[in-house]
Amino acid sequence: MEKKIAEILIQKKLTISTAESCTGGLLSSKLTDVAGSSAYVTLNVVTYANEAKHKILGVSMDTLKNYGAVSEECALEMAQGLQKLTGSDVCVSTTGIAGPAGGSKEKPVGLMYSAIYTQRKHQIYKILLSPNIDRVTMKEEFAKAVLNNIYTFLAFV
Repeated sequence: MEKKIAEILIQKKLTISTAESCTGGLLSSKLTDVAGSSAYVTLNVVTYANEAKHKILGVSMDTLKNYGAVSEECALEMAQGLQKLTGSDVCVSTTGIAGPAGGSKEKPVGLMYSAIYTQRKHQIYKILLSPNIDRVTMKEEFAKAVLNNIYTFLAFV
């Protein structure tokens, strides 16, 4: 999937950046596994702590307090803040609960929100995986899902 994304980014002359939480840099790693990715990858950050989401990406403390880090609102603000920080054409965020600990009835282990943001449009995705998946596999599955979403999103940019 990474190669297909690379082809689209190069063909459309677009740049991409990522702001990751629950995927811990795995999405960035996958995007940069493609030779020549420096032509389209601008900057990738892992903002695991709420303080980092706020200080680096500008996620509002009200959003973090009222909706939490694992929310549509936070995912969108992460992607918007990343766009301001990098100027990239396409900005992608991930925030979720990879487990095995944590989670609640409202926000269980296996829940992730991702946003893809451009100046012209954005899309927020909710991904819910089985809480019985181990942490490493969970992160892999989250990253795969986001890559698929990026590919589909780019087809219509």
